[in-house]
Amino acid sequence: MELTLHNRTALITGASLGIGFAMAQVFYSAGARVAIIARREDKLAEAKSRISSVIAPSGARIEKFSGDVEDPATIARIYREVEASLGPVDILVNNAGRAAVKPFMAITDEEWRSDIDFKLMAAIRLSRLVWPAMQANRFGRIINILNIGAKSPGARTAPTTVTRAAGMALTKVMSAEGAPHNILVNALLIGQIRSDQIRRTHESLGSNQSLEEYITEFGKRLPMGRMGEAEEVANLGLFLASDASSYVTGCAINVDGGLSPAV
Repeated sequence: MELTLHNRTALITGASLGIGFAMAQVFYSAGARVAIIARREDKLAEAKSRISSVIAPSGARIEKFSGDVEDPATIARIYREVEASLGPVDILVNNAGRAAVKPFMAITDEEWRSDIDFKLMAAIRLSRLVWPAMQANRFGRIINILNIGAKSPGARTAPTTVTRAAGMALTKVMSAEGAPHNILVNALLIGQIRSDQIRRTHESLGSNQSLEEYITEFGKRLPMGRMGEAEEVANLGLFLASDASSYVTGCAINVDGGLSPAV
């Protein structure tokens, strides 16, 4: 089965590193016009350079747009720029995220607000912007990148798991409303994937292990004996973004190597 995104425009947030970068690279290689969004201009420039160095089908493009999706005005500005440069968005990947976990009583109102704005409201605002063109064109794909805590939150995992659970509910609501217009909305629930977030976690531990040693040792505790790779998430994202997924919507798919206790 050949998966192509020829003549499709994709917008991916949090795309300078990790899963977002891998998704952008795979989409570009499948022929899409790809807009990568992130806060740091230097990382975006590096990501664009790396992706554009890969041979891609005719019509593939990669463009960068910097900004903080926690800010509504920035989201609106980025969307206008993307549409002007690459055309109406056919595929939206809401991937912006960061680890934010504390005991419940230690989380301030500001921390709750920031996490909700960054993870949930950014997805809502961007989805609302891309929806009219998707509906008019009778084609849309929205992929929300969440984590497995959305289905099975534990102690000391807020605010992230709470915000991600809301993102899973949002996925289901939008899928039901989008289905009559061929707007398909799904979520990928991430487990332990080798990413920049893993690097930051390793640094915060102050371990004497190298990053590779940490990843290897941590991976041994997982069901498959290893961490997942960002490309493995991106490959599933490509399927969901393509015509091949034409009857798949409203799903929250674990991409975790069997880690989650919930199906």
